[in-house]
Amino acid sequence: MGILGWIVIGLVAGGLARWIVKDDRRGCLYTMIVGVLGALIGGALMNAADSRGVDEFSLRSIAVSAIGAVLLLLVLQAIAGRGPRRPRRF
Repeated sequence: MGILGWIVIGLVAGGLARWIVKDDRRGCLYTMIVGVLGALIGGALMNAADSRGVDEFSLRSIAVSAIGAVLLLLVLQAIAGRGPRRPRRF
């Protein structure tokens, strides 16, 4: 899979992960980085489970990448010590 494939999968998976986790940060580059790192995390976990990782442009690759990106965002939120940002109502 070429660099363009990684970028597209990163954008889609990062967008899905940000929607699931309710991450309110904005930006195409942030979303792409989260998705590509999620693909690396998800692919490594799938390889550890004796299964294929992220190797081609498919719905399965997007799902594995999104799961990895969700895990990444949850870990980042745990490290930051705060949950999803929500506006306070007074």
